[in-house]
Amino acid sequence: MAVPQNKITPSRRNMRRSHDALTADNPGECPNCGELKRPHHVCGACGHYADREVVAQADEIDLDEDAA
Repeated sequence: MAVPQNKITPSRRNMRRSHDALTADNPGECPNCGELKRPHHVCGACGHYADREVVAQADEIDLDEDAA
């Protein structure tokens, strides 16, 4: 079993962990609908990317009319 030969000091341990912090997202507004979206990703609300529709959004289905 691997066992460290010498104790790792808290300073060295913390210096190793200095790059482990998580970074916050950088959302921006969708130019079409104004919702927040991730940069360089398709908008989840309207399906647009770079001022053109990439993913067609289905219309909402009213279940009461379909059941009748």
